[in-house]
Amino acid sequence: MAAKFLAYFVVVVALSSVAKSDPDLLQDICVANVSAGVKVNGFACKNDAAVTEADFFFSGLAKPAVINNTVGSVVTGANVMQIPGLNTLGVSLTRIDYLPGGLNPPHTHPRATETIFVLEGELDVGFITTANKLYSKSIKKGDVFVFPKGLVHFQKNNGHQPASVIAAFNSQLPGTQAIAATLFASTPAVPDNVLTKAFQISTREVDQIKSRLAPKKS
Repeated sequence: MAAKFLAYFVVVVALSSVAKSDPDLLQDICVANVSAGVKVNGFACKNDAAVTEADFFFSGLAKPAVINNTVGSVVTGANVMQIPGLNTLGVSLTRIDYLPGGLNPPHTHPRATETIFVLEGELDVGFITTANKLYSKSIKKGDVFVFPKGLVHFQKNNGHQPASVIAAFNSQLPGTQAIAATLFASTPAVPDNVLTKAFQISTREVDQIKSRLAPKKS
């Protein structure tokens, strides 16, 4: 009986570990020392004597962002890069603002599940599973929607007013891979013959897409 219980306990612990996104912390705080240049699945810890309240504070999500791009949305992060005190804590936030018709293009977060809470406006949202099934819903102010870790998802403001959400992640740095930019604007570039074959389009069409997604020169 004891052996069976021990085996069950080991399995539960193993499954719990797999379900977590970031590793557990081994101390009360480990404020990120980003300038140290040392990363071991996270950032090195700042000396405790140099830690202040400012390492745990960020006011950048208080107001809507200025949107001046072709997709009509802006993502403002509140992760370990903006709040060093989040290092090893396994959580972060973003604010996403959308113009009427604005889109947060299809993308993934390889290291985290995302939960959004609608502050203002209405959105059409969805994610696609590995079985190629789309789960989508229209959501409004006060609603919550979840995008499972690693799955392609999007948000679109099909309303006539601006919209905003707060997104929560179970990672200090969830990472983002925008599908279009990843494939058509990587460095070095994905070979044209890969893209033409995958999307069944011509080299000219590949070049047109790349020109639209290329970073704007300052």
